[in-house]
Amino acid sequence: MNNRQRLNAVLNYEKYDRLPVVNFGYWKELLEKWVAEGHLLPDQIADVKDGNADEARINGMLGFDFNYFTTYQDLSGFSSLLPPFEPKHIRNRPDGTYEYLNEDGAIVLQKEGVRSIPAEIGHTLVDRASWEEHYLWRLQFNDDRFDDVLTKKLAAESESRNEPLGLYCKSLFGHFRNWMGVVGISYLYVDDIELYDEILSTLGELAYQITKRALESGIVFDFAHFWEDICYKNGPLISPAIFAEKVGPNYRRITELVKEHGIRVVSLDCDGMIDSLLPIWLDNGVNTMFPIEVGTWGASIAPWREKFGRELRGVGGVIKHVFSNDRAAIDSEIERLKPLVDLGGYLPCPDHRLPPDTKWELVQYYCDRMRQEFS
Repeated sequence: MNNRQRLNAVLNYEKYDRLPVVNFGYWKELLEKWVAEGHLLPDQIADVKDGNADEARINGMLGFDFNYFTTYQDLSGFSSLLPPFEPKHIRNRPDGTYEYLNEDGAIVLQKEGVRSIPAEIGHTLVDRASWEEHYLWRLQFNDDRFDDVLTKKLAAESESRNEPLGLYCKSLFGHFRNWMGVVGISYLYVDDIELYDEILSTLGELAYQITKRALESGIVFDFAHFWEDICYKNGPLISPAIFAEKVGPNYRRITELVKEHGIRVVSLDCDGMIDSLLPIWLDNGVNTMFPIEVGTWGASIAPWREKFGRELRGVGGVIKHVFSNDRAAIDSEIERLKPLVDLGGYLPCPDHRLPPDTKWELVQYYCDRMRQEFS
């Protein structure tokens, strides 16, 4: 079997020869550390992106089969804005931080040499005037959103392709949250529900049209995939009732479309404690949770499967921090995974990108052990 066949077999409860050994990419700082340690050369990490040839070479050196987040995207990439905002250094602060306008139009606080999720201190999107001036026109569907050369190449390779390829169906709420912030989006729901609805409708329509165009391109996809990241350690950043009412229908429209084209696996990337949103995604056609961030709350596919049955699948759930520990920690983690794999419809994967303290030799050991235990 090839990796494409393995992925589909695992997630559709079919027989397979072995579990593919899967990851979710690497922090840039980790790749730089591995260069400093002599495991990689500088030119080997210069152009690493999810699922590209440069990343595949590093995967092969470590023992991974592929990065699950390998998807076909329009030219706006991970975002939906085309063009994105031009990043801009706004001003320095006395404490050594500086204010920075990012590609989403959010103003964040950054500091040289520090790479982490930055604090948001302001937003371009604050009302209808700013929506219409800066965002609405960036969210229109047109043919300029697609790389026709790449699309034709992927379509021609579809039948012979050995590695899985997903169709990225965008975000239906998460980017909206990024543009306004949690506080701003919460107030907007009360202060201007018509604008709130219009923004969600615009996101939903754009995602639908991008998905439709991709499905008609001739590319054969192995799964469809959404991104949200709208939960934290105690639950969602939006009321589940509001999410079900306002966002659920946009999901259903797109998931019905991809299933009409024979795609059976529809996955979604959301960190944090997702439990109260999970039934809403399932009700609206999303059947695979990723990356099942274990966190301090102990996320696992096991209680979800018990509650929702075999329709609920999963990719992820491997504690990323074990890769900074020792071989005993790796062995213990693999033992913890065995009953989860036995449930079927579940593919272990680190529950986020491998962080900067990850040890090269431990990753190799993990990949070897996974092949030994799940073949």
